[in-house]
Amino acid sequence: MTDAGAAIDGRPRVLYSEPMIRSDGRRPAQLRPVQITPGYLAHAEGSAFIEMGGTAVLCAVTVEDRVPRFAMGTGSGWITAEYGMLPRSTLTRTPRENSARSGRTAEIQRLIGRSLRSIARLDLVPDRTFMVDCDVIRADGGTRTAAITGGCVALVDAINHVRKRGLIADNPMRHLVASVSTGIFGGAAVLDLDYAEDSNAGTDMNFVMDEAGGFIEIQGTAESQTFSLEEMLAMTKLAQQGIKELIAQQKQALGIKI
Repeated sequence: MTDAGAAIDGRPRVLYSEPMIRSDGRRPAQLRPVQITPGYLAHAEGSAFIEMGGTAVLCAVTVEDRVPRFAMGTGSGWITAEYGMLPRSTLTRTPRENSARSGRTAEIQRLIGRSLRSIARLDLVPDRTFMVDCDVIRADGGTRTAAITGGCVALVDAINHVRKRGLIADNPMRHLVASVSTGIFGGAAVLDLDYAEDSNAGTDMNFVMDEAGGFIEIQGTAESQTFSLEEMLAMTKLAQQGIKELIAQQKQALGIKI
């Protein structure tokens, strides 16, 4: 059975088609296989290696005893992020960004930083900066969403490290945060698009949500055709389900009782 929405410009819209089988064998509402390994690096204060299907991102956190100029004297800490793609993480070589960041990279870095700051009490980490480096080792769609999901695990790993050393007393993390993509592909709302789906999607949306179910950021773009309110709601429901599953994976990786 399919759930068809009203036609727009004469085109029928399929909101969700449960029998649909995607090229990798998944149903529309299925995530790709997820593997999160915290403490992946020996020298970083916190780290995590996340694989979502063919996408792999290494996240590392460095803790510095300083804050940006705008935070000096406020008694607050800071969380920021850098993001990059290794040259052969993609099908063809992606040149290194040795100096100025591209607009896409800068946007993703800001997104990761905003997402991680949204779930932390910065007043509990005064005068310290948590720098989260997210490096894409292998790209197959959803690199920014994987960076946020893995970056959160790496940040928790770093916070546990500095608390064990007695550098901070209380846990500043209010919630976990995760991110996932959805889209309209083949006329259906689907979850966690790989590169082939993302490249041919009629609509592409990225969601960032916290453990309590609150929305932190929604990015939605009509690529080849507009999307309806019904389609947006269908994608939102898929994202809510997917992020709930991802947060369960984060907790399992971190040894947090679910």
